[in-house]
Amino acid sequence: MFAIVKTGGKQYIVREGETLRVERINEKEGSKFDLQVLMVADEKNSELRLGAPNVNGAKVSASVIGHGRAEKVPVVKYKPKVRYKRNVGHRQPFTTIKVESIK
Repeated sequence: MFAIVKTGGKQYIVREGETLRVERINEKEGSKFDLQVLMVADEKNSELRLGAPNVNGAKVSASVIGHGRAEKVPVVKYKPKVRYKRNVGHRQPFTTIKVESIK
């Protein structure tokens, strides 16, 4: 069984027991929460349930494993002939979650 969930403006295909890195969520480490479910599929029964936009009665529970920041992505701004060069970086915050159950 797998599901398509939405969090942080992105969609993910998830299965039970899977670990994901998603956009930062304001939950404490070890806490459990539910994700927005867009689709649920069961391969054994060849069953598919689509939502408009969410699936009624479907529930994907996940728990927060930890928070962190990704590696630095360099951002260089440069304008020729005006002696302008700016070198900065960006580190995107993320949350690592584990999918507990799909119902």
